[in-house]
Amino acid sequence: MIYRAATTLADAALRAAAPLAGAALRQRLVLDDPPPAIPGGIWVHGASVGELNSARPVIEALAANRPLLVTANTETGRAVAQGWGLPARLAPLDVPGALGRFLDAARPALMVTVENEIWPNRAAQARRRGIAQAVIGARMSARSARRWSRARGLIGPVLAGLDLLSAQDDGTEAHLLALGLPESALAPRLNLKLLGPAAVRPPEDSTARDGVWLAASTHEGEEEPVLAAHAALRARFPGLRLILAPRHPRRADEVARLIAAQGFQVTRLGDRPLAEAGVPPVLLIDRLGVLAGAYAAAGVCLTGGSLADRGGHTPWEPAAWRCALLHGPHVANFRADYAALDADGASRPVDAGTLAETLGAILADPSARRAMGQAARAALDRAAPDPAPLVARLLALATPA
Repeated sequence: MIYRAATTLADAALRAAAPLAGAALRQRLVLDDPPPAIPGGIWVHGASVGELNSARPVIEALAANRPLLVTANTETGRAVAQGWGLPARLAPLDVPGALGRFLDAARPALMVTVENEIWPNRAAQARRRGIAQAVIGARMSARSARRWSRARGLIGPVLAGLDLLSAQDDGTEAHLLALGLPESALAPRLNLKLLGPAAVRPPEDSTARDGVWLAASTHEGEEEPVLAAHAALRARFPGLRLILAPRHPRRADEVARLIAAQGFQVTRLGDRPLAEAGVPPVLLIDRLGVLAGAYAAAGVCLTGGSLADRGGHTPWEPAAWRCALLHGPHVANFRADYAALDADGASRPVDAGTLAETLGAILADPSARRAMGQAARAALDRAAPDPAPLVARLLALATPA
């Protein structure tokens, strides 16, 4: 009741200020152009680019069978969906008026949310209108579960109204059941982030990859040990080349100074395709959207966010390209994944002090390096789920009885 009252007041205030608002806010308030009508269709919502990209195979399968509308909280997310040729717009704010106008116009039969979006008013309006509700790729950490346990009045009704929920892991399932998810709503687990990598068809291995390694999605404090290891190994492997890809391209100037401080010439990718740029002794990737080419060029990949305490980034994207994998000790975000890859011989743990030694041993044995990459890809193929059963269940929810 408190949330509903507060958002009703916010709705009135935002509408009063709407003449001064920008186009993005006006779209989120559904004051100008209404969403397209998709009667009997499916409304898919993902927070931004990452969520939508992870669910793309499911979204496109649904769009092939029903009218579909995609929403995102960010303009970049909206642009991604539009780039797939799908109708897309910014999501309505979780205030009664905006949601009412949105649903009056769109009239979907099913609302599908990707990952971790919990909006009480959206869920309540969908229930009142008889719109089926599903969540795919749900994730909830123990920390988030503890926080939500103090707000059961908000999350309980949202979970109770779900017709289907597919979680990424068993821990998420347990947390959500404890918070009020009906057991009848559980669908088989599906890790959306494996769908895209599993669709990659890597080229055959080549000797060119044997002398290139990649530090992908690095954070502050990780480039220094990477560059130090590279400098040390260049004496042993004179043709060794490094692709360095900071997680946030805005740090490119900072990283360029670190490269120069190690005595390397700074070569930035800029707007060139990676294939045209070639790989000098150190290549700095300073823009988004080119990591696939970097994975294809490199035989070994160190996944960033793991030397520094950032929880680690996914191993599955480089695994898709048959990269031998290295990771630091901080992999809490993907602990089980890295443990399985380590056990399969597809990845090896390192820290700042052992990076050069471990990498050197891999570089000295190209056949072993290739075997690691093949093991990584085999592990991905075993773990990657088939989305077809989930797609069929979602389509059934969108079909009138």
